[in-house]
Amino acid sequence: MLSTSARLLRLVSLLAVRPAWTCGELAERMEVTERTVRRDVARLRELGYAVDSDPGPWGGYRLRPGTRTPPLILDDEEALAVAVGLREAALSGALGGDQAALSALLKLRQVLPKRLGDRLGDMDAAFVQTPRAGESQVAAGMLLELAAACRRGERARMAYRDWEGRASVRDVDPYRLVHTGRRWYFVARDVARGEWRTFRADRVERVQPTGRAVEFTEPLPDAALLVSRASATGPYAVLATVRLPVPMEQALRSIPATVGLHRADGPDATVVEIGGSSAAGLARYLFSLATPLRVLTPDSVREELLRRARELLAANEEAST
Repeated sequence: MLSTSARLLRLVSLLAVRPAWTCGELAERMEVTERTVRRDVARLRELGYAVDSDPGPWGGYRLRPGTRTPPLILDDEEALAVAVGLREAALSGALGGDQAALSALLKLRQVLPKRLGDRLGDMDAAFVQTPRAGESQVAAGMLLELAAACRRGERARMAYRDWEGRASVRDVDPYRLVHTGRRWYFVARDVARGEWRTFRADRVERVQPTGRAVEFTEPLPDAALLVSRASATGPYAVLATVRLPVPMEQALRSIPATVGLHRADGPDATVVEIGGSSAAGLARYLFSLATPLRVLTPDSVREELLRRARELLAANEEAST
C-alpha cells in the first residue's frame, strides 16, 4: 500500500501526462478506490494544484496551470534534461543578465538525488562549450560553487590567478555574480584590502567556505557598475579618454558599458574612458566606430587615429585620380 505522499506524487504524474482522466481510470492505475482518488484530488487542490473536474459518470479530472507554482514532479530523465538546459542557458547568457537560469540550476542541484548529481557531474566534465575567440570558458561546476558562496552569506577562501598568471589565495566575502554577455564576474569584498573587487569567474581555481558568517553594511555597491568600471579601465597598457558629441544613451550604443566608462558632459555630449593593449589597437577600435569623436588623451592614441584617417584619405585620393 502506497503512503499518502507517494499516492499524491503518483496522481500528479498521471494528471500531467494526459489531458483528462476519468475517476475510474485513475483508481485503476493507482490501484485504489474511486473514493480515495476523489479525496487525493481534494488534497492536491489544497496544495495549490488547479485540478478541474467534470461531473457525471463520463466526467473526469484534468490539470490546468494554477495561479501559483505548486511542487513540480520530475522523473530522473526529466530532471537531467531540465538541469542540462538550465546549465546551457546560464553559460550562454540566453536569458540575459538576470541570473534566473543559474539560480534555478543551483536550487535543482541541491535537491537532486546523489545518483543524478553524479550523472550531471559526468556531463559537466564531458560537455565542452566553444568560447569566443580569445576568451576563456568558466566551468559549470565552478559557476555553481560561486553562486552557492554568494547565497550562503559566509566568508570564503579563494584561489585565484590574475591576468598576468600570478596565483594567490585570499579571503573574500562573496556578494554577487554578474554576467556581461561575454563573461561571468564574481564580485566580493577582499578582506585583506578592505575593498570591493571584481574577479573573472574563469580565473577562480577554488572557493571554499570558512564557516564565518558575514553581514554587509549599507550602502552596498552596485555590482554591475563595479564590473563595468573594472572591465572598462583595467588592467590595460593604455588608457584613453574620448569625447563623443552625443547624449549618454547614444554613446552607450556606440561604446557599450562593458568596454568604456561613461560620464555625461552636458546634455549633448559624453566623455568615455577606454582601455587597450596599445595605442594602435585603441585607435583601430575607435576608427571602426565610424562616429564623430575627439581624443582628449593621450597624444599617442590621437596620433594613431590621425595616421589612419590620413591613410584612408590618401587611398581615396589616389583612386579618384
